[in-house]
Amino acid sequence: MNIQYKKGVLDLCVLSLLKKHDRYGYEISEYLSNHIDIADGTVYPILRKLKSEGLLTTYMQEESGGPPRKYYSLTKLGLETYKKERAQYLNFAKRVEILLEDDSNDKE
Repeated sequence: MNIQYKKGVLDLCVLSLLKKHDRYGYEISEYLSNHIDIADGTVYPILRKLKSEGLLTTYMQEESGGPPRKYYSLTKLGLETYKKERAQYLNFAKRVEILLEDDSNDKE
């Protein structure tokens, strides 16, 4: 798959996962890797960027038998941004789908 397709939607995917519940970085990376073919290390720069934009906050939480993990959580701005960008993306995807379906009916 063209990497540019993925680049444009990964931020939205991360926000979507965090809308459901707080997660730590490796958990986010593993989930996305299992559903979208992404390179190792792709998620952490996205998390840093979203945090610097005020869309995420972080906190440390100790796990039984392991070191503390940094969890990511959506801020109010993050949730608002997710809702807005989700609507825009779904509208865009729907228009592309219509365009591609129309293209399949063309005679060559």
